[in-house]
Amino acid sequence: MRTVLLRLHVPDKPASDVYATLADFERYPQLSDAVRSVAVTEVSANRTVSAWEVTFRAGLLRWTEEDTFDPGALSIGFRQLEGDTAVFDGSWQCLDAEAGSEIMFSARLDMGIPSLADALEPIAVRTLIDNIVSIVRGLLGNASVIASDVAVPAGSVS
Repeated sequence: MRTVLLRLHVPDKPASDVYATLADFERYPQLSDAVRSVAVTEVSANRTVSAWEVTFRAGLLRWTEEDTFDPGALSIGFRQLEGDTAVFDGSWQCLDAEAGSEIMFSARLDMGIPSLADALEPIAVRTLIDNIVSIVRGLLGNASVIASDVAVPAGSVS
């Protein structure tokens, strides 16, 4: 199982605005090339179930996740219910910062093939980071990577 930790700075936008934008999943395909489709299939107080299709290297990944929203803490948690990876969960956290806001993204993933984990998971992690950076920039405009526990793919930091 691999863990991804990523911090991004979004200039000139308060954390509450960043949170509202990140929480509007159905707009992702309009604003980010990395996301092909998102369909919110269930909605209740501070919880949704959503079906995702995203670009993954030369193909697509599909999954359904449960999303929990905490507007007071400006955080979104997600947990995969079914799909192309064996385990996928994590969170988004928005924080006010100097000259804008910060986004903390964390995720755990397990591709479900123990014998190939050492080969597949590093590729999946790098692709996930690249997609998250692409999504944030598509949704919010200028954003820079502050920190990552994994080398950020070429082109993601520029």
